[in-house]
Amino acid sequence: MTYNLAPENAPWFEHLTDSVGALGEAAREWRLADRAASLAEDHTRWERGVLHEGRTTHEPGPDTVPLHRRTYSNHRPHVRAVRELRRAYQEHRSLTRRWYGHTAMLFASGAAWAIAQVQAGGEPRQVVFTLDHYERPAPIPHGYSVEGVEAYAGAEKLAAAYDRLRSTHLAHDVSEEIAGRPDHEVTERDAGEMFEAGDHARGLPDAAYAYGLLLEGALQYVLLDTKDAHRKRLAEQRAAQQTASAATPAEGDVK
Repeated sequence: MTYNLAPENAPWFEHLTDSVGALGEAAREWRLADRAASLAEDHTRWERGVLHEGRTTHEPGPDTVPLHRRTYSNHRPHVRAVRELRRAYQEHRSLTRRWYGHTAMLFASGAAWAIAQVQAGGEPRQVVFTLDHYERPAPIPHGYSVEGVEAYAGAEKLAAAYDRLRSTHLAHDVSEEIAGRPDHEVTERDAGEMFEAGDHARGLPDAAYAYGLLLEGALQYVLLDTKDAHRKRLAEQRAAQQTASAATPAEGDVK
């Protein structure tokens, strides 16, 4: 599938819309992947499955290295399969969760950046991010608050989504800060606060994605005057061309 992108000669705001839309699609892909990874991880939870306790014995063969030349009895094939799958699914879920969170924040903050640029009179064709300083540089999300959209029909929903994102973001910061302390500095109360904040912070990717979707609509709202001015310019250009064409005598009329 190929998205119907704005042509190269389209006005800047159409390319900016495509840029924000691409951020949203990237976050959506990781959101779907994270949902699938979550289901796969749930499939191997001990409490949800019935494990077959049948046993096997593994004996060394003629080519077995000396270190392992002994008999392994009471091997449980099904239990080991579930254990290994669970480990693999947990690693995969960690990956999808991390990328979902990162791309969702890029989506939300990128849309907020685009709105601020338009409100400031800028004409960016793409969302611009700054890279971090790590060995494999990654884009750093912008801030995600927006102003000047009180008259927007979706302003109330937008404010609620912002509050939810801010709450989960703060919870994430609290959890990370406590987790980064030396063990001897973490009290039982701190540990309880860390786990409580961590539970709340799990909603951060979904909160960022939902906020980004609402910001897409807000972007179109702040672009209304720009689009209207562009349509008027096009209409004036067409009228001028028609006037010039009418004023130019046809070839048969020239004497």
